[in-house]
Amino acid sequence: MASDRKFHTFEEVAKHNQTKDCWLVISGKVYDVTPFMEEHPGGDEVLLSGTGKDATNDFEDVGHSDSARDMMAKYYIGEIDASTVPLKRTYVPPQQSLYNAEKTSDVVIKILQFLVPLLILGLAFVVRQYTRKE
Repeated sequence: MASDRKFHTFEEVAKHNQTKDCWLVISGKVYDVTPFMEEHPGGDEVLLSGTGKDATNDFEDVGHSDSARDMMAKYYIGEIDASTVPLKRTYVPPQQSLYNAEKTSDVVIKILQFLVPLLILGLAFVVRQYTRKE
């Protein structure tokens, strides 16, 4: 069986992303799950969400049963050519500037919302003290 393995490019597999034609890449193997679309307990949307990428993590995160894993053999159509799989992009957070004028103005407004009423109250107290008849 090892000698007659068929290799598929990632671009080729990614084209099969419809309900009537659905291929998935799981653990380096390619599966044509088109006949299983209506039977899948999670619905066809779950399978379609795994197209166009390596669906190994999606498959493993669900925690499929041993019988589900055994069932995969009948949908196996070949291996993925690892050299055609795009590299996973790591998340790079956007650069933050040292000074954010918008954030600074929000802080100033909040401080003023607190201080202005206190100043008005203090001014009223001072006026009351000086205008009181003794």
